[in-house]
Amino acid sequence: MAHFDWRSCFEQLLTELKDTGLNDWAETIKAQLTLRFDDNPHGDLGRWQSALDSLPAIPETVSELNASAVALSSPNELKPSQQQALEAGLRGLMPWRKGPFDFFGTHIDTEWRSDWKWNRVSPYLADLSGRRILDVGCGSGYHCWRMLGEGAGRVIGIDPGLLFMFQFLSVKRFVGEAPIDLLPIRMEDLPESLEAFDTTFSMGVLYHRRSPLDHLLELKGTLRRGGQLVLETLVVDGPEGYSLMPEDRYGQMRNVWFLPSCDTLLRWLDRTGFRNARVVDVCATTTEEQRSTDWMRFNSLQDFLDPEDPSKTIEGYPGPKRATIVAEKP
Repeated sequence: MAHFDWRSCFEQLLTELKDTGLNDWAETIKAQLTLRFDDNPHGDLGRWQSALDSLPAIPETVSELNASAVALSSPNELKPSQQQALEAGLRGLMPWRKGPFDFFGTHIDTEWRSDWKWNRVSPYLADLSGRRILDVGCGSGYHCWRMLGEGAGRVIGIDPGLLFMFQFLSVKRFVGEAPIDLLPIRMEDLPESLEAFDTTFSMGVLYHRRSPLDHLLELKGTLRRGGQLVLETLVVDGPEGYSLMPEDRYGQMRNVWFLPSCDTLLRWLDRTGFRNARVVDVCATTTEEQRSTDWMRFNSLQDFLDPEDPSKTIEGYPGPKRATIVAEKP
């Protein structure tokens, strides 16, 4: 079975953390990764590693991180055998949910048009140049690459999904050495009061948390003083104080707990100690932004909406609407 060498994969990051006064966190990460990969390895780990290893070596790779599709290219045309091996390896890492990506002409049309979300969020960001950034619940790391493309000095994404990590590594193996990593850990695995990041993103996470206020406090703990929070989450219409708690599922998702109104969300941010919180975008999610594709063949948003009234979920709740809020830590 193919083996994932996590020690060499994260060696640069762990060394950097130690060199920048975060040695305790580096040691915690090592213990977490030992548990994840050595003591209790995932059953599909070997299959995903084999898919990653099957990607052909392509010298002189050029990366474009500022386009809609995070793109990799080469001045030399790939041989047919290379193109076939490339697509076969990438298909071995399906389903692809967050993107899009372009690998040397092989376009990965992901379930989500994550570039649309980035276009809605990016005008309201503090200048990312040189900043240390945390992306919580980063999926395959699409937005992490866009952050690096905007000049971030260091990007760390966290998401417990191991398939997401291998999709991220499929990009990084062609980009090469870059100050960007995806750690397969959860938010609650981070040390309290880390206070290590200039910008922290949490996009599409809050409604999955049973205690949204605790999540906001955890996010605040990752930021240095004056750091920026970028929060994107499902919301509903309603007055301050109103929040929808689904009876069971929401849009067929089991783990959805609280969908606040925008005014309620601003109150939550105020109560958890953020300042200058403001709603910068509200947008309904459509079946053009989230849908099944050849690279993600399972059910998607069109299957989760009421076929008689697509403005509602299949359970009868208001259809998905997402708000983006930016705020600062005092």
